[in-house]
Amino acid sequence: MPKHTLIELFFVATGLAATLIIVNVAAWAYPLARREIEVCGWVIAVIVLSMGIGPVRRAWRQDRTHG
Repeated sequence: MPKHTLIELFFVATGLAATLIIVNVAAWAYPLARREIEVCGWVIAVIVLSMGIGPVRRAWRQDRTHG
């Protein structure tokens, strides 16, 4: 897989990992709201993925056109 695409996928994966860490720490710190925190985490994960689609597609196109 080309360089630019890998970089963008790395950023998406980093965003998802950060979301996972923050959600787990928050759920541990406030166990009474564990379910609500997990739901918010899922919503944020979907947002991070949807925000990453455009940059990944652009990077993929750029890598295809520039060899």
